[in-house]
Amino acid sequence: MVNRHRGETALMVAGETLPMRLTLGALAELEHAFAVDSLPALGERFVEGRLSARDIIRIIAAGLRGAGRAIRDEDVAELSFDGGLSGAIKAAIALLEATFGEGGDAARPPQPPA
Repeated sequence: MVNRHRGETALMVAGETLPMRLTLGALAELEHAFAVDSLPALGERFVEGRLSARDIIRIIAAGLRGAGRAIRDEDVAELSFDGGLSGAIKAAIALLEATFGEGGDAARPPQPPA
């Protein structure tokens, strides 16, 4: 079960709901992966809206690890996401919105493709 008050979201993989959450440790991991030195810089990086497939993998993997699942980025790359690529992108963006908040300006992540 996903607790939105804790910043959790869900990733759907092969009909299974996997909780995701960006803990402080997961955010530090993303800061390192994206070579930024602060949370505002990380949020600004996501606002640019130029997320690569590798970025989506890193975000989802960090969120799954933050929710307690032991999983490598390479394992995430092999998952069969419900909704395909669009489902993965929407899940990553929902996780960013749950973490950075929908009301912020500089830290607001990009919107999913139509």
